[in-house]
Amino acid sequence: MELLYWFASIRNPVLNVFMSLVTHLGEETFFMVGALFVFWCVDKRKGYYLLSVGFVGTLVNQWLKIICRVPRPWVKDPNFTIVESARAEATGYSFPSGHTQTAVGFFGGVARFTGRWWLRIACVVILLLVSVSRMYLGVHTPADVGVSFAVAAVLVLVLYPLMESTLWFPRRLYLILGAMLAFSLAFAGFMEFFPFPADVDPENLASAVKNAYSMLGAVGGILVVSVVDNRLIQFPNRAPWWGQAIKLVVGLVLVVLVKSLLKAPLLALCGGHDAAHAIRYFLMVLTAGCLWPITFRFFERYDR
Repeated sequence: MELLYWFASIRNPVLNVFMSLVTHLGEETFFMVGALFVFWCVDKRKGYYLLSVGFVGTLVNQWLKIICRVPRPWVKDPNFTIVESARAEATGYSFPSGHTQTAVGFFGGVARFTGRWWLRIACVVILLLVSVSRMYLGVHTPADVGVSFAVAAVLVLVLYPLMESTLWFPRRLYLILGAMLAFSLAFAGFMEFFPFPADVDPENLASAVKNAYSMLGAVGGILVVSVVDNRLIQFPNRAPWWGQAIKLVVGLVLVVLVKSLLKAPLLALCGGHDAAHAIRYFLMVLTAGCLWPITFRFFERYDR
C-alpha cells in the first residue's frame, strides 16, 4: 500500500485524465479489435498467436481471482482513495490485474513478432504505462500488477515459437488449440462443481462462472475455425486499404450484433444456465473466423 499512497500523493487533474485514458488500452474491447485486425488484415498465424495469448491469459487470470479472492485496495484500507473515474471498471476481485494481463499479452505479443523497431518500442511503452496506470488510479496493488505482468510475459514468450512452428507443421495448431480447449473445459468444470466456501462473494462467483463458459465457447470456436479455414475457406489477408477498413469495421459490427442479439434468446433457451454464454461466444468466433472471411477473396481481387 505504500507505493499506492505515493502514487496518490502525486495525482493531479492532468495526470488523472492521462492515466484514465491509457488504462483503457488494457480493456477486453481494445484487445479484441486489435487481435481481429491482425487475424483478418495482417497475418492469420500471428492472429492465432495473439488470440491464444489472450484466451489462455484470461483463463489463468480468472482462476487466480476466484481462488485467491483478494479484495480491492480501498476495501483493504478504507482510508485509501482512488481516482473515481476508474471505479466503474474496477469490479470483481483485485488479484491479479486483468487490464495488465490484457495489455502485456496484446502489446507484448505485437512487440514479439513485429520487425519494426519503432512499433516494438511503442508497444513496450504502452504496456508499461497501462501497468503503472492501474496502480496510479488506485485500483490494483503492485502484487496484482506484477503477477499479471509475469504470467502474460511468459505466455507471450512461450506461445510465440509454438505458433511459429505451425508454419512447418500445420497440424500442430490443432494440438495447441486442443490443449487450450481441454484447459477451458477443466476450468468450466471446476467453476461448476467446486464447493466454494461461504465467504465467496456471489456476484464475483457468478461473473467467474460466466467467464469460464464464455472462454470455453470462444476456444472451442477458434479450434473449429482453424480446421474449417484450413480445409475449406483459406481466406487471404491481402486487400487494398479501403478493403481492409471495410473488413475490420463490418466484421466488428457483425461480431457485436451476434454478441448482443443472441444473449437473451440463448439464455431463455438454456433456462438461464451459463452454457448460453458458451454457445454465444462459440457463434461469435465462428462469425469472425468462418462466415465473414468468406467475403475476403472479393477484396483481394483489388489488391495491387
